[in-house]
Amino acid sequence: MTPTASLTDVRYEVEGGLAWITIDREDRLNAFTAHTIDELIGCLKRAWADREVGVVALTGAGDRAFCVGGDQKQRQETGDYGPSESGLFEVELLHRLIREIPKPVIAAVNGHAIGGGHVLHVLCDLTIAADHATFGQAGPRVGSFDAGFGTAYLARILGEKRAREVWFCCRRYPAETMERWGLLNAVVPAAQLRAEVRRWADEMLQMSPTALRLCKHSFNADTESIAGLSTLSFAALDMFGQSDEAKEGVDAFLSKRRPDFAAFR
Repeated sequence: MTPTASLTDVRYEVEGGLAWITIDREDRLNAFTAHTIDELIGCLKRAWADREVGVVALTGAGDRAFCVGGDQKQRQETGDYGPSESGLFEVELLHRLIREIPKPVIAAVNGHAIGGGHVLHVLCDLTIAADHATFGQAGPRVGSFDAGFGTAYLARILGEKRAREVWFCCRRYPAETMERWGLLNAVVPAAQLRAEVRRWADEMLQMSPTALRLCKHSFNADTESIAGLSTLSFAALDMFGQSDEAKEGVDAFLSKRRPDFAAFR
């Protein structure tokens, strides 16, 4: 097993061809900051370059959350998601890497997959979830959105009606519902999650890596036009995030009250 000691927000380890990338911010339900995104990007690039790695698993620390999206406390304090290496909040690049890394990526959902965390698991090639996991969107409730892969690609999987429900109502869905809707590949007891991911990874590690790479590129080609929407979406989100409407969403969320968006209709 190969750890990376210099990481602070993420853990990276490789064992038997499977790279585990773990968001390690359990006290914040594995919400991400710009620094977390930098580390996730670095780990994905490392897994891409490592010839020992054939499959990647993305998960969260603990058993409460896979990831609940951007750290709203950080957003309230600084108006953004904190400092990054480049000075940019590179979540769009992270999305691209999950799609472009020429190896299967499994989301191992060990708890809440909400908001931006929900988008991360949707972008992974496969999703295996613990039976206590919950899924859903939070964007419109906290003054945010993903009008790129998080919406258009989700609609390819769930269908238009279901995807609009997820975004327009911001409900929470149990794993069994999302499996029935086709968003999950498997649901297992929480204690068996890592072993189940290992089993799926071992199956894929027996396959031709070149064939898997080309199959992944082929699957992606059909939805590649969504990348343009994603770029437009994040540019708009950057501007929208400074508005009073977006700030009302963040303030309400952190105050544990219902947001009042009436003035913005």
